[in-house]
Amino acid sequence: MDGFDLLRELAESHGPVGHETEPREIVVRELETSVDRVRVDAMGNVVGTIDGDGDRDGGAPELLIAAHMDEIGFVVRHVDDEGFVHVRSLGGWNAEILRSMRVRVHADGGDDPLDGVIGAVPAHVRDTDGEQAVTDVAIDLGLAADEARERVAVGDVVTTRAPTERIGDCVAGKALDDRAGVWATLLAAERAAPDATVHFVATTQEEVGLRGAAGVAADVDPDVAVAVDGTLERSTPGVQPEDRVTTLGDGVGIKHLDATVIPTPSVVRRLEALAEERDIPFQREVADNIGTDTGALQTAAGSTPVGAVSVPVRYHHSTVETAHVADLAATVDLLVAAAEAGPDGLR
Repeated sequence: MDGFDLLRELAESHGPVGHETEPREIVVRELETSVDRVRVDAMGNVVGTIDGDGDRDGGAPELLIAAHMDEIGFVVRHVDDEGFVHVRSLGGWNAEILRSMRVRVHADGGDDPLDGVIGAVPAHVRDTDGEQAVTDVAIDLGLAADEARERVAVGDVVTTRAPTERIGDCVAGKALDDRAGVWATLLAAERAAPDATVHFVATTQEEVGLRGAAGVAADVDPDVAVAVDGTLERSTPGVQPEDRVTTLGDGVGIKHLDATVIPTPSVVRRLEALAEERDIPFQREVADNIGTDTGALQTAAGSTPVGAVSVPVRYHHSTVETAHVADLAATVDLLVAAAEAGPDGLR
């Protein structure tokens, strides 16, 4: 798989919501070799721009392609008298999967990271009554209580730790939602040869309300915007075909609807036409139970035509998120096509 090392580096970096420093450093490093200029705004969004012919004053339109680099995590709310760390969620966790996770507490602003585990209750004594919540779990740092309370403070953020591995025709690991989209955006910036001005963007704080995208959309005010994100892939046992949203290996998703946006129909049609013209496998996507940066990009700077491109991701919001290498490649190819079509070719 081309670019696997970069995908692994992005996925294994730690960048919880609002604290995206590690992935941001990778994004800046990669964009500096492939675009004309790079800047980081006040919210931590990274904007890498390839300047097209002409300028905005002369009427040259601009395209923005964005993927979010934050990952779901936790924030410390209490360290108890036994040294266990209690947390609340940053983003949407299925609390039932948290037991036995390996985690990292980014103490002292990330300068003093501590690795720990979320303990597993032995099957011999497990109480199966009641539904577990994030607030029911605690992080074990393997430290005495005094040291744990000295080193960890309320407000420190926490991420999961997991390897990124090839399994069969797929890649599995944490944070592929949406580091896979960031990876595809970076590769598209490297490979595309656009005539128009194109902004390749890595956004922040998507997982708690599309906040970074709203800020960068207002600042850049593009003529057309395309978001790329992970989407649900549920072609697994027990899930009815009509509920599966996308299927691994069937190609990049082109979104027709999600919980935050109805993409601009003309942009959707153009993305599908580009995929057909370039023999890029794609699948139409309707996902009414997830949201994406596309919603913020559509309205933050007034009314903006938008499209959305999706990487099918199985086992969403877990440490074993799984994507098919063919879908990853198709996502890069479609983003290259979109960048080279430019805003005029997408409206």
